Amino acid sequence: MEEMADSYKHQGLRKALVNEIRQKGIMDTGVLKAIEKVPRHVFFDNAFLDFAYQDKAFPIGAGQTISQPYTVAFQSQLLNVVKGEKVLEVGTGSGYQTCVLLELGAKVYTIERQKLLYTRSKGFLPRLGYSPKFFYGDGYQGLPQFAPFDKVLVTAGAPYAPEALLQQLRPGGLMVVPIGEGDIQVMTVYLKIADNQYDKTEFGEFRFVPLLSEKSR
Repeated sequence: MEEMADSYKHQGLRKALVNEIRQKGIMDTGVLKAIEKVPRHVFFDNAFLDFAYQDKAFPIGAGQTISQPYTVAFQSQLLNVVKGEKVLEVGTGSGYQTCVLLELGAKVYTIERQKLLYTRSKGFLPRLGYSPKFFYGDGYQGLPQFAPFDKVLVTAGAPYAPEALLQQLRPGGLMVVPIGEGDIQVMTVYLKIADNQYDKTEFGEFRFVPLLSEKSR
């Protein structure tokens, strides 16, 4: 399959991308290795391959984007995945962040409310060798039937921390979520100390597409 080819050129471009995000402050070696491993170019239409290894977000359809590699790395570093942990990803999108989580050794449950993106990712990721558990639904509600989760990662801007997602964390678990109602969100980490008790830390401003509620057909 031509679109799945991963050439020496692509691998070299990934190494350069890893160096770039390292210089921007990403120090987690597991995250850097995952970014170097996942072939980001296969998530792009052939006409846009030149953009694949730039440290920029890019449209993927349905009003969504494939996140900037630095942002993926930053969120992944904050999530501090330990191999074997059960991670809920809210907003599958292109599936790129999903693949990074799988490379980190997480057991990934990923939920997407845009039918187009859900269908595309569910068909595409296994062809790359990545097999998370895919769900089509409202990310604000999470997946209570599979809770508790060790970690929750929200990949879109939320106006507030969804209560259902906090409830689905195990004690000692954490959620990484960009919070803000406008164009700019603040990357926020919630550490669950006990039921209904959380320690909140903020980590600077980012730009995300909004987290939408209910399903889109």
